[in-house]
Amino acid sequence: MDTIELKEFLDFKTCQYNNLAFIEHDPIAIPHRYTQKEDIEIAGFLAATIAWGNRKIIVKNGHRMMDLLGNSPYDFVINHQTSHLEKLEAFVHRTFNGADFAYFIKGLQHIYQSEGGIEKVFADNVSSASLQPAIHHFKKHFFAITHPLRATKHVSDPLEGSAAKRINMYLRWMVRKDKMGVDFGLWHSISPSQLSCPLDVHSGNIARKLGLLARVQNDAKAVAELDASLRLLDSNDPVKYDFALFGLGIFEKF
Repeated sequence: MDTIELKEFLDFKTCQYNNLAFIEHDPIAIPHRYTQKEDIEIAGFLAATIAWGNRKIIVKNGHRMMDLLGNSPYDFVINHQTSHLEKLEAFVHRTFNGADFAYFIKGLQHIYQSEGGIEKVFADNVSSASLQPAIHHFKKHFFAITHPLRATKHVSDPLEGSAAKRINMYLRWMVRKDKMGVDFGLWHSISPSQLSCPLDVHSGNIARKLGLLARVQNDAKAVAELDASLRLLDSNDPVKYDFALFGLGIFEKF
């Protein structure tokens, strides 16, 4: 396919998968339980944090996280007492356990009470071309208070070479806005043009088959290469093509 044919193909596949039917069986279903901005931000961040492995189990455990927070994530984060964290101890999703969960609540409380909220931390550290430096700074702020060392592995850092798939996915949820109703578009201080495509095994393989990506490793350099390719197809909203790459990889085994 030449560039025009590739764009037409990916635009078609994006429309095919970017619709309300996508939500129910995807981790984005967790923040879609809420209408308040802060509830959506927190539910989305926690759901994205555990978004690896079997999708059904991710969604199930995401709903369980919200149940443990009394289905009021922002209120729990801001007003919890230390004793309230005890009920989180039994939570486990793969290597993310109750101790990690408890710290994430503390870390989020710090972000809202001392740093002005999740959006502000990202918006204050974005570069003109990329949100990847902002992810690095967010991680520094998130772990600025006393924390268990093991918890740090659950927030990736692209400046250390990571593709940071889950947090790039979270940023897509918060920043992208269209008429389809999947992504939230809550953060108006950041442009969709600055987003990076969530890169994992499936989207990476599809991107290589389509000639969008040459690098073999799924790392920060591959993310930058894929971003450059997708921005040639749509400079204003390049990450909409995440829907196409995801659908082609997961559902169509392209």
